[in-house]
Amino acid sequence: MLILAATPIGNLSDASARLIEHLGTVKYIAAEDTRTLLKLARGLKVTLDAKLFSLHEHNEAERVAQILEIALTEDVLVVSDAGMPTVSDPGFVLVRAAIEAGIEVTVIPGPSAVLAALAVSGLPTDRFSFEGFLPRKAGERKKLFQELLTDPRTLIFFESPHRISQSLKDAQSVLGERRASVSRELTKKFEQTVRGTLSELAIWAEEEPRGEIVLVISGATEVIIPDVHSPDLLAEVEQLRSSGLSLKQSVAVVAAKHSVSKSELYQAVLDNRTKD
Repeated sequence: MLILAATPIGNLSDASARLIEHLGTVKYIAAEDTRTLLKLARGLKVTLDAKLFSLHEHNEAERVAQILEIALTEDVLVVSDAGMPTVSDPGFVLVRAAIEAGIEVTVIPGPSAVLAALAVSGLPTDRFSFEGFLPRKAGERKKLFQELLTDPRTLIFFESPHRISQSLKDAQSVLGERRASVSRELTKKFEQTVRGTLSELAIWAEEEPRGEIVLVISGATEVIIPDVHSPDLLAEVEQLRSSGLSLKQSVAVVAAKHSVSKSELYQAVLDNRTKD
């Protein structure tokens, strides 16, 4: 069978007894980085007697057949560098192939940065959505936030320290002023969780906090999409026009701000001018 095992996300004391037992007894281990696995084993005072395979995003497709052949007759332990394999880490391709091949897949649960950050955020936990790593490019981030604009669930993301401030600003520009939290270095010595509005957190993050970061943002409550024929929206467009922007640019800015269709707003402006 395949055994998916969660590893500590920082504090070695969080390693489960089952993880330690399996590390010391299985004959085969597929690890995201074998060097990280060896360091973990030393920290846990476990002697590895297993054949090690690297299983990362660049070689997972190639490794699947080899690992499944072994899993037909032997147990294969699958670990990532931290947390649960397959969750923003390698392993999904392998697990799907194992299921299709009729190979049993089981799990050794353990620490989760996602659930830890959610639990300490102070935001609703009854419904939430983990969205993985935020896109690197601002345009792609804003597009993702736009897709999540009306989602009522609490939203959880991974982000890097040097992009977190800009990502918070992007989130505020699209989602509006929402409550959020930023957790860094969870379970480690310098663990910290900061809570506030998106704009407040963006200012805090300008000093570029260190460590692995989890961003949690409150979901939409009641999002009212304004009518493109609203006098207020049309006035905003004309105000931007008078400041020097082209009509196309003015419409784009107002449409993005209020989450309305650019083409519909553009036509509404033209119709309003004709009416005048």
